[in-house]
Amino acid sequence: MACEVTSMNSFRSAILSGKGLHSTDPLVRAKNGRGAETDSLSSVEVPRNEHRSHNQRDDDRHRLDHETASALYKGKTRPVDLINLSGGGAMIRADFGPRLWDRIDLMLGEGAAIECAVRWIREDRVGLEFAHETRIDCDPEVRDALLLDVIRRSFPDVVVTSTPAQLPTEAKKDSDDSVVNSRRTERRHPLIWMAHILYNHCSERVRLRNISENGALIECPVSYPEGAKVLLDLGEGGQHFARVGWSCGDKAGLAFDKPFDLRALVSAKPEVAHDQWTRPGPGQISADHDNPWAEGWQRSSLEDLREDLEGFLKR
Repeated sequence: MACEVTSMNSFRSAILSGKGLHSTDPLVRAKNGRGAETDSLSSVEVPRNEHRSHNQRDDDRHRLDHETASALYKGKTRPVDLINLSGGGAMIRADFGPRLWDRIDLMLGEGAAIECAVRWIREDRVGLEFAHETRIDCDPEVRDALLLDVIRRSFPDVVVTSTPAQLPTEAKKDSDDSVVNSRRTERRHPLIWMAHILYNHCSERVRLRNISENGALIECPVSYPEGAKVLLDLGEGGQHFARVGWSCGDKAGLAFDKPFDLRALVSAKPEVAHDQWTRPGPGQISADHDNPWAEGWQRSSLEDLREDLEGFLKR
């Protein structure tokens, strides 16, 4: 009995002190950090000012119950059932028949469309992969100038390695304009902006999916209540107050208190999306031509993007 009392007292002391039963084998080990990544929501260290007073996570934040959304497919907006959301995509139930690698814009909230590629189809269920880059919603000329400034500031080692293409002659210019303008509207880039959300004395690292002067669509590891006032911290890009307009799974829509100056993104260094997608199934073949965000979706490397932008903006 005395041994049991001694053991219990040692165990209690180890918990209260935080030093463990043995100095070389602590009872309470340091926890791994967490937060949003470029392709995951599970392994980025997040600084905290204090512990949460309650649990803001759902037991399974990706699995949704009776959630509906809209999908823009081939120019038509259609209702879909939203089965679950994850860091890189979603599963929907749809009554239309998309094909593999078709584009679908998934609309979760007001003004919150995420560009997706169809990755798999099983009966009426469709697996979607989200576009990797942060979508910047503004005039194409403003966006192009902003992207070029970002590359020059954040990636100064990126240089143009080939001779810029000659501008089209006047005879060809008119016929080429529609193609050029279409490319500008759909211009893809590999840049991903991250930020921190400060709310209720806690800080969470989040990923910006879309951003405009009025608001942003974020991907975050916790759920925020609708109407909550939060602070979006872009580091050198400044701090910006916003209100949570809606929340769905690990996505939330923010409405800025004041118009957001998109030039702030130039000061906030982005990350670069990975280049290749791995085909699931036997062989695990990795190939760029199977990547829905490669040539068919006009996503450029930093080198190609800088060359394209410098050539285009000089016209």
